[in-house]
Amino acid sequence: MQRRWIIVGSIMMLLAVAIGAFGAHIVKARIDADALAVYETGVKYHMIHAVGLLIIALAAGQWGASTRLRWAARLLLTGIILFSGSLYVLSLTGIRILGAITPLGGICFIAGWLFLAWAAMGLKKEG
Repeated sequence: MQRRWIIVGSIMMLLAVAIGAFGAHIVKARIDADALAVYETGVKYHMIHAVGLLIIALAAGQWGASTRLRWAARLLLTGIILFSGSLYVLSLTGIRILGAITPLGGICFIAGWLFLAWAAMGLKKEG
């Protein structure tokens, strides 16, 4: 589990940096300030939650793999796709209906962090 999620987290970080650079150098000149702010919000949340995937992978190495950690990782990844992905497409196309998808990604983020906390709470104290 640890290796898989370090790979996924690293790829998500790579994409966040690439998408952010694309926005700063190419997209910025082609969309208005409001759309750029939406795009930048997508990049910010993408990057934060990609780091979250790396944290979960490291936790799995420290605590051992668990169903709760797997769900935490899956939910953060799904959140990146739904939340950030919808904001990227919305800012580039102006298709407003995509804004309805964004909160689903936010719910995935919240649930993912909850599962990480739940995994940590399930640890037995060492005496």
